[in-house]
Amino acid sequence: MPDEESFATNIERFTGFADQYDRFRPTPPERLAPLLIDLAEIESGGTVVDLGCGTGLSTRYWAGKVARIVGIEPTAAMRTEAQAKGGEGIFYARGFSHATGLPAASADIVTCAQSLHWMDPPSTFAEVGRILRRGGIFAACDYDWPPVTGIWEVDAAYHECDQRVRRAERELNLSLDLKFSEKSGHLERMRASGAFRWTREILLHHEDAGDAERLTGLMFSQGSVQTLLKAGISEDEIGITAFRELALRLMPGKRPWLWCSRVRVGVV
Repeated sequence: MPDEESFATNIERFTGFADQYDRFRPTPPERLAPLLIDLAEIESGGTVVDLGCGTGLSTRYWAGKVARIVGIEPTAAMRTEAQAKGGEGIFYARGFSHATGLPAASADIVTCAQSLHWMDPPSTFAEVGRILRRGGIFAACDYDWPPVTGIWEVDAAYHECDQRVRRAERELNLSLDLKFSEKSGHLERMRASGAFRWTREILLHHEDAGDAERLTGLMFSQGSVQTLLKAGISEDEIGITAFRELALRLMPGKRPWLWCSRVRVGVV
């Protein structure tokens, strides 16, 4: 099992921008909760554990849908932001996906929203199997990034800027110590773990709205961008200044956005 020190770089990556993260990022699709509640056969009450809950966006989503929600987050700044927002039936605790500190068989549903790729898969799945009761549901929900804005030039420019950021991070060797697993391998790793009796990928979508300010804010909510800024790379060098100018010109006001989600589900 990995020790806490091995995740120090991951924790540092998500320190220092909790307010931007909470302000600009999306919540899970509305259809996700009733789907997982049905799969878990919860008739009333129920407990959800949200691993890597960040600022609590994905944790607050469950308020009013189940009786008890526990958000597990190792990054202190993110957890502080989450606790400040509150929410009915929600409790937050410091912990890791592989070491939650929760009792065995105490959860009906365990979720990872846009976070499983930062975790250690084998030990995470073992812990999920331990804290879920028999028949409980695990769900890793990942968004296709960025959202579909309906303006292809803006979407293309976002992708180009994102690729530029990732190249710079690699060239500067700023991501060498990160714990990271490609999202495309989530389902296969779940199956190989032996922790689940049934697995499947389910595609969902939901709509919200945004403008150029929010789309630029989404960039600043990414750990890769924040890592470059912390290293002294300017917004001009990253390409954000040029992207912001283009987005403001082509997307002057708020418009509907489409978020596509890939949900990898497992039954213990």
